[in-house]
Amino acid sequence: MASDSKSKTKESYDRITSILISQPQPERSPYFEIGEKWGIKIDWRPFIHVEPVTEKEFRKNRLRPDEFSAVIFTSKNSIEHFFRMCEEMRVKMSQQTKYFCLTESIANYLQKFIIYRKRKVFVGTRKINDLETAFNKHKANEKFLLPCSNLGAKDVVSYMEENDINFQEAMMYRTVSSDLSDLKDIVYDCLVFFSPLGIQSLYDNFPKFTQNKTRIAVFGETTSQAVLDRGLDINIKAPMPETPSMSMAITAYLNKSNKK
Repeated sequence: MASDSKSKTKESYDRITSILISQPQPERSPYFEIGEKWGIKIDWRPFIHVEPVTEKEFRKNRLRPDEFSAVIFTSKNSIEHFFRMCEEMRVKMSQQTKYFCLTESIANYLQKFIIYRKRKVFVGTRKINDLETAFNKHKANEKFLLPCSNLGAKDVVSYMEENDINFQEAMMYRTVSSDLSDLKDIVYDCLVFFSPLGIQSLYDNFPKFTQNKTRIAVFGETTSQAVLDRGLDINIKAPMPETPSMSMAITAYLNKSNKK
């Protein structure tokens, strides 16, 4: 489905009867109400998934998690695969290990793996520099491990390097394109993307994808750029001042495309 027209945000308000959201289906979502209200078929399908790095592969790095006195967690995946690797390597982290978590939700998830009250956990609100005070207090005496995927954690790495913090990246899992071959003969009126990786997966699975009349909805600037780089048109975009969420952006579009 690639458009021959110049890539841009494009107004096209043909009626929508089906939407594919490139994420796993949640238990609750405003999209359920959208589907019911407008009589639209809404399907969910993750375009990417996470695969573990094997213990054998990880050992080639000549790293042991217990050589580090502090660990930085950027996601729930990083927590899961860090403790998976510890278990597979039969490594037990010290009771004195410090944990630096980018957000409160990540810190809360950490409680599934450690006895929270016996550890020192530092929590940011969203970005790595939210933890600046904690880093400044502890960086002189700690050696930090950064569990990450094949995509790395560029913002975190830049911060650590700029602030002369002793750290080591450790790839413990990979984010890869999912197999979508069963969708090859299925056409949706609207595809919804939340990351550049979703766009990459689309083309990994369907190299000859052409947009035709398919509407493309994107969340975030990096996702938008990935769509434009492929020569596609963006029809629905969030966040915007009037539509800060994707569900609101889709609703605003449907008010025009599906109005009776």
